[in-house]
This record gives sequence, structure tokens and C-alpha cells, in this order.
Amino acid sequence: MPVHALKRPTLLALCACVLVAQSMVAAVNLLIPQLAASSLHPAHSEIMWTVDAYVIVFAGLLVPAGALGDRVGHKGALLTGLGLFAAGATTSALATGPAALIAGRGLSGAGAALITPATLSILMRLSAPEHRTRSMAAWTLSLGLGGAAGNLGGGLAGQFLSWRALFAVMVPLAALLAAAVAVTTPRTERSRLAHPDPVGTLLLTAGLVAVLFGIIEGPDYGWASARILGAFAAGALLLTVFTVHALRSAAPLFDPRVFASSRLRAASLGTATGFFGLFALFFVNSQYLQEVKGYGAALTGVAILPLPVGMALAQRLAARWADRPRAVIGTGLALIGLGLLGVSTVDAGTSYGAYAGWLLIVSAGTGLSMPALTLGVVTSLPAHQAGLGSGLGTTARETGAALGVAVTGTVLSAHPDLAHGMGPALRTVAVVVLAATAVVTAGYGGRATDRAVTAGRAGREGREGREGREAALPRS
Repeated sequence: MPVHALKRPTLLALCACVLVAQSMVAAVNLLIPQLAASSLHPAHSEIMWTVDAYVIVFAGLLVPAGALGDRVGHKGALLTGLGLFAAGATTSALATGPAALIAGRGLSGAGAALITPATLSILMRLSAPEHRTRSMAAWTLSLGLGGAAGNLGGGLAGQFLSWRALFAVMVPLAALLAAAVAVTTPRTERSRLAHPDPVGTLLLTAGLVAVLFGIIEGPDYGWASARILGAFAAGALLLTVFTVHALRSAAPLFDPRVFASSRLRAASLGTATGFFGLFALFFVNSQYLQEVKGYGAALTGVAILPLPVGMALAQRLAARWADRPRAVIGTGLALIGLGLLGVSTVDAGTSYGAYAGWLLIVSAGTGLSMPALTLGVVTSLPAHQAGLGSGLGTTARETGAALGVAVTGTVLSAHPDLAHGMGPALRTVAVVVLAATAVVTAGYGGRATDRAVTAGRAGREGREGREGREAALPRS
């Protein structure tokens, strides 16, 4: 197989996989009323776990799953992930009680953790350096489309079908995607340099899950509650122990010293910042359109479509200005913050056209910034750790999304209803986004530095590619 052999059918299959995995993050949100009234008779906490189990397992396993793909082969990891995703959807669709429904969501989340970094790693392996920005743009657009598809699918299922139908349709869809991947996607080389680290994997996963639990459940239990403070303390302790273990280990899951790179820190923070703002908007969008504007569930899903449209249009500019990542990222993140400030001004009398205009500004910012940020994270690590880099970037993305929902929910809870709380919540998020934008932009060099980094990275990737091929295990 040629080193750079990305074909259009392969690109479409990989992007479809990540779209479907991302769609299940938010799809269940619009089914909460139907689940509450279902024959399962779930308690409020069980409904919340049905929503959150997918995200917690998904985000908690991303880094180990990405490293596993480097070790065993990304195509194998992707096909395994699709199998787990389908098994989880089957379990949820056939659930006779809340526990089975939650377990199915968690199993699907584990599948998504394998799917997402594997797709990005394969794209990085197969794309020629001059085409990588375009590939990243298609991949990040698929994330946005996944969010929109989740809202639309959840809305349609909630209004015309049932919650079981949403999970049931995922099973043949995952099988179709697996067949497409098997036919269109070549196998990539496994890396002998990627070593298993069961102790580090356990410590990192447990630490991330504890932190994510605290972030997601904080608004419900109270940020000062013993449960949430205990989760954050346990997470901090486990992550500290992981860091010590990794620094002392001869073959760690990953070396924490990679974060000495200012570009990796800036790209990770920028990725988290963009999704912090985007998911804050997702969180209030359906509530605003249904509770304030009086839209039905299906129409609410359709009404968010300006988001992927704006992303698609902006990513053309992002590809054209790929040699100016600092300017593109700074402009994109700033547009997200400014767009959120605009959305914070809407009320019951705001026309949908005006609301859609603000959505387009937020989506344009996302489309501009995310390809460069994604590429910045992945290319900050050696080529043989593409899966690990993909996992780190996606962990930043999902952590930012969880924080966006948590902060927005916390501010909303301090107000009598959505109409009074939506403005202050989004203004708070917007200020954080704009402040973080300044920090992220400072972490990137100017255009000359960008060119030097790109040239240096290309040279290193060429050497690492030769070394990796010489040391690689048989393809998997």
C-alpha cells in the first residue's frame, strides 16, 4: 500500500463512522420526556445516567483506545469499535429495565472511544501532508454533522417513533459502516514502538472517568457536595499517580512531558474551548426552541441545521488559509464567543432568521478553527503515536463539551426559568471562550514560525515513517 493512499470512498466511510458515533452523544437528550413516561419507569437519576453513561465512557477511554489502535492496528480497532457500538445499541433497544439501558449506552460509548481516534489516525496515515488540512476539515465537519444528526434523529424518534427505534436503527447502520470500512479502508502498519501499559491505562481511565463524573454531575448534586468534591479529589489523585508512573516507566502509555510543547497545550486548550462554547449552545438550543418558541421535537432538530451549513462553508476558507493557523484559530474561536454573545440576546420575540444568523456565526467559527486545532494536536506527537494523539485531541473535545453543559446548567439553575437564565448563562460561556482565545492564540507562533514547524514536522514524519516501517509488526 502506498504511504499516502487516501481515496474518496475511504474518506466517506471514515467520516460516516465518526458522524454516527458523535450523533449518539446528544440524540438521547430529546427523548428524555418519552423515557420518563416509558414502561421502564426510570428514576430521575437513571434518566441522567442514560444520557451521561455514553459520554463518560466515551471520553474516559479515548486515550487508551487511541494507544491501543497504534499497537494492534487502526482498522482492527475501528471494526471492533463498530461491533461494540452495535452491541450496546442492541442492549439498549431490548432493555427491560433502566440498568440494561444504561449498560447498553456505556457499551456503545466504549465502541465510540475506539471508532473516533481510529478514523482520525487512518486519515493522518493515508493523507499526503499537503492534503491533511482538507482531510481534517472533512473529519471535523463530520463531528458537527453528527451533533446535528443526533438532534434531528432524536427529535424525529421522539415525535413520530419511540426511543427504542433510535437505538434499533443504529444496529444495521453500524453493520453497514463495518462493511464499508472492510471494503474501502486499507490496513495501516502497527507500531512496535507502542507498548501496552495496563497499570497506566487503568490509572488514566479511572482518573478521567472520576473527573468527568464530577463535571457532568456537578450541577445536579451541587459543586460543593461531598460526592462531587470526592470525585474531583479522586480524579486528581489518580491522574497524579499516573503521571508519576508514566515518568518512571520505561514504556508508558504516553509520556506526560509531551505537554512541554506550547503548541500541543494551545491546540488542546483551543479544542476544548471550541466545544465548550458549542455544547453550551447545544444544551440551551432545544430548550429555547421548544419551551420558549413552542417548536415540536422534530422541528427543533431541523432548526439547528444552520450549524453544519456554516461549518461546511467556513472550512473552505480554513483549507485555503492552512499556512496561517494562528490567525485562523484566533478568528474562529473569537467568532464562537461573539456568536454566543449574540445568541444570549434572543427572547420569545426574536425571529428564527435572526436566531439562525447567530448560529451561523458560531458554526463559522467552529469550521474555521477546528481543522487547524485538530491537526495541531495530532502532529505534536510522533507519527507512530497518531492514535494516541487522536485520543488526546478527542478527550479535550469531549471534556470541553462536558464543561460547557455543566457551566451552562449551573448558571441556569440560579434563575427561575430558561427565559431568564439563558442570557446570563451564554454570556458567561462567551466570556470564558474569548478569554481562552487570547491564551490559545498566544500559544501559537507567527506565520514564519508556523512554516518552520510544518517543515520540521514533515521532515520528522518522513524519518519516523521510514523507521516505523522498518520496525513495524505485520499489518493487522
